[in-house]
Amino acid sequence: MHNPFTEHPHSVGETYLEHMWNALKVVFTIQILSFIIYIHAFLPFLFEHNGSDGIKKLNKELQKRRK
Repeated sequence: MHNPFTEHPHSVGETYLEHMWNALKVVFTIQILSFIIYIHAFLPFLFEHNGSDGIKKLNKELQKRRK
């Protein structure tokens, strides 16, 4: 039976709750990185590499999950 709540999570090898938890971790990470980059925009001597390094790390983690 077609279930839109579990179809995609199962296609990536996760349960609904596992997928929700992983998605929430990504959202939280993006929010933190956004705040760091926002601060860096006004005070460029702070967080010189944290934003871009965090985005690169997050991208690597997301790419690993695809495989």
